[in-house]
This record gives sequence, C-alpha cells and structure tokens, in this order.
Amino acid sequence: MGASDDRQRVHFQSPAYLVDRLDAMADLLGTDRTDLLVEAIREYVESTADSEAFRERVAARYYEDRLDVETVKQLVGPEQAQRLRLLKADLESDPFELAAPDEERDIYSGDAVEADETTTDQR
Repeated sequence: MGASDDRQRVHFQSPAYLVDRLDAMADLLGTDRTDLLVEAIREYVESTADSEAFRERVAARYYEDRLDVETVKQLVGPEQAQRLRLLKADLESDPFELAAPDEERDIYSGDAVEADETTTDQR
C-alpha cells in the first residue's frame, strides 16, 4: 500500500436509512460498508475534479491567493496546477513596454497585394 493509499479513520453521521441501504448493498455485493463508501467518495471526487465549473473555481481562488499551489495540485492534479502557476506568474508580471502606434501612419494605404493561390505549401 503506497503513501497515498494509507487509510485514515473518518467519523461522520448519516441518516439511518442510508446506512441501512448501504449495508444491504454491501451484503448483496459481498463487500463491506467501508469499501462502498470509499468507492463512492472516490467517484465523487474524481467527477467533481474533472468538472469545468470546479476547475474554474479552483483557478479563481488560486489567482486571488486563497489557495496555495500544493492545495491546487491536490484538487486538480499537478499538470493543471503547473498551468495555473505559469499563467498566474504571467498575469502578475509587468507588461511589455510597447510604444504607441504612430497615428500619422496609415497602414491601410497603398496598393493591396494578393496572395498567389497556385503555390503549394512545401512544409
């Protein structure tokens, strides 16, 4: 069992009818309540983490400095966390100092040049 599969005891309260139903399902499937709960939680976490709305919420909170990069990795995976980290760094950097365009130059003046459509792309 790897470090990420280490078990941790969790206590919570649930409506009795759900526990009864879960126990009946576990009995029918030849497993136990814990295995069914773990599988249900795993499926929920994976489907939630894959949803666009969830990813957008994680990104927004990360950009607002309400989540650190390690938490983002846990929530959306290391590749997406890296993308968000790079984008955040890019957004926080100073913009390029570009000169304003010359207002007196008309880029649309002059003769138009047509592309030669007979030439094939040699890439």
